[in-house]
Parts: sequence; structure tokens; C-alpha cells
Amino acid sequence: MTANPVHLTPEDIENPVGAYAAFRTQAELPQVVLPGLETPVRLVTRYTDVKAALIEPRLIRDRSSIPGGTEGSDPQDELLAAAFEAFPADYAKYLTGHLALFDGEEHARRRAPLTRAFTARRIAALRTFVERTAAELLDELAAKDEPADLLGEFAYPLTTYVICELVGVEAADRAKVCAWIRDFAYGDGSRMADGLVGIVDYVKELIARRRTEPTEDLISALIHGLREGDEALDEDDLVTVVFLLINTGITPPALFLAHGLLALFDHPDQLARLRAEPQLLERAVPELLRYVTLVRIGATLYATEDFEFAGTALKKGDTVTVALLAADHDPQEYGDAPERLDVAREFGRGDGHLAFGHGAHYCLGAALGRLVTSVVLDEVLLKRPDTALAVGREELEFGHWPADGFHLLKLPVRL
Repeated sequence: MTANPVHLTPEDIENPVGAYAAFRTQAELPQVVLPGLETPVRLVTRYTDVKAALIEPRLIRDRSSIPGGTEGSDPQDELLAAAFEAFPADYAKYLTGHLALFDGEEHARRRAPLTRAFTARRIAALRTFVERTAAELLDELAAKDEPADLLGEFAYPLTTYVICELVGVEAADRAKVCAWIRDFAYGDGSRMADGLVGIVDYVKELIARRRTEPTEDLISALIHGLREGDEALDEDDLVTVVFLLINTGITPPALFLAHGLLALFDHPDQLARLRAEPQLLERAVPELLRYVTLVRIGATLYATEDFEFAGTALKKGDTVTVALLAADHDPQEYGDAPERLDVAREFGRGDGHLAFGHGAHYCLGAALGRLVTSVVLDEVLLKRPDTALAVGREELEFGHWPADGFHLLKLPVRL
């Protein structure tokens, strides 16, 4: 690696042009240090290279699987240490089984039952629930006759209720379970451990009930929907699955919804066109996913051997990270002005973007994410044509996490 890595700022990470434009023109992958971390990584920014990295078998996610092992600091360890240090060890284990951290057969074993349980029929059946819940939340906020926070008072509750419905949290338990999820996933941080303990203990009780009283929920499908030759998931595996859904199905989608709405407020011409031509909603959803690309930086990858990738000689153990936002704004893929939002943009086959990743780790919740986004745009912007920002753009509040850019803390609007 080069001797002087580029230390990126949160502003760099979230800027789809900026430093990424210069990085794309370099013959070798740049060596960078992500915001808040200390370990340098090779950063992949070109669309074709990012897509290739995500399916390259010599780039893996589990560092312990590198033949012969490897030494040195690890950016993934830095992130995990910051995330899990506050949790009791007996409960933190449920957070370390994230599918993004496994490879090959182990990843396939853990993912297969969830993939089969996450059926198109089950996701489609959620549409009525999502529509009703979104409309009810908005009606309650509109009745207050004051600005509403579409992140804290709408997007977070909506995504939380959707996960509770998907998992099978019973109606009588929903208030307390959603409160635990709020404390764990998006509260002020003071009750994260309490939220974790509450969720784990509840899910264990729910698993015991579903073993004898199955319903149409995802937990029942994971317990009773095994095929011949499948390895049954034990209690720890099932609890880990629930936390996978909470970690990936609440905060990231909620933040994306807020940033997607803000993108349209920032582009009044595109918002006006969408309202005038509601049939464009089908195109606007993938375009917003591309434009926002909420997960700006993907998982850490490790070279299992010496080889050349994207014009760069990698050594065994070298760390590589993909810049998904950069890839989704690559002029080589999207032509002139890829930083421009275009609700009528036409994509080819597939997603047309990498916001959900690519390959074996492609986001399990992609279909659900598209469904919820479509419903929210319809309910918030089309059915309520007067919805607009309640404060000046410069008054919006943002925060940032390690290795990431800035994210909205609130989205005040008038409904």
C-alpha cells in the first residue's frame, strides 16, 4: 500500500462527486482511512469494479478464514468494538451473527432458511398493512396542526411496526416490543442494553410459542418451513435472525425514507413532475435508491491471497472496501450528470443500482424496501400534495457515525 493514505471526512463519504471523481481516474485503488477509524483500506469506487469486488471469491468478509491467518489492525474490528462494547456478553452474541460477516457455505447455510421464508407472497401480503399504518401515522401527525418530524415520528415507527408484523409480534405485545426496539435501534443510546435484553427475552418466549402454535409469520416459517436436508435453526440462530431484521430493517430504511423525501424537496422540479405524473412512481423508487444510496460504504473485504484486482496488486490480508455511493454515481455507468435526480430515469435489467448490494450478499429485504418506499412516496407526497419542509434547508440537523457520512436527525415538515 501507499505510504500516505487519504483521510476521508464524513463530507467526502457522502459527496457523490468530490473525492470519488478523482479516485475513479487513478490506475490503482486509492488507500484511504474512513472517518473515525485508524486502519487504511483500499477503496473501490468505479461501478464495474465495485460489482466485481462483491462477487470476487478471493475477497472475503470473515478475516479469520484467511488461509494461514493474518496480522495487523482491522477496520471491521474497530467498528464492532464501538458497536458492541456496551452490551452484556450473553446478549451481545446475538449481534455478531450478522450475515454480512460470513462467506461461502457458512453464509449460505445461515441465509437459505431466511431466503425461503422471505417469500414474494409474504412481502406482497404486507402492502395493506404498510398502507394502513402509514396513513394512520400521517393522520395522527396532521391532526396535531404543527410541524411533524417525518423521521422520528413517522419513518422510524413505520419501519418498526413493519418488522414487528413480519416477525409475528402479537398485537397485545406490540407496544412494549416496539419500545424495546426503539431503545435499542434508534433511541438516544441511554437504554440500548435494556432494549437488547427485552427483545431477546421476548423473542425466546415467542419462539417457544410458535414451536407449538405456528401462524403465518416469519418466525413460524423459519421453525416449520424446513426442507429435507435442511439444518434446523436453534434458538440462538432464530434470535440472531430477529436481530438481523431489526438492525437492517429499521434504522437504514427509516433513514433512507427521510433522505429520499429530502432529495425530492431539494429538487422541486422533480417533485412537481412526480405529482403531475404519478405513474412515474415506479421509476422514482429505484432512482431514489440510486441517488441516495444510504449505505455509502459497504462491508470490509479481505484478500485471501496475492492477486491483482482493479489494477492493484493486493497482498494476502489486505483490506478492501466498496464505495456504493460512488459506484451509483459513476459517469461511466450513468452518463452525464449522474449526480442529477431524475424521477423518469430508465434503468436496464435488474435494479439499475447497487444500493442493495450485489451477489450472494444482496439485501434480503430489497423487495420489502421497494414496497415501503413506494407506499411512503404515495402517502406523503402524492396523497398530500401540500407536504413541504417546515424549516429552511440550512436549519436541518445532521449527525454522522464512524466510517460514514452525515445522516438526518430530524425531518420537520408541514402536512
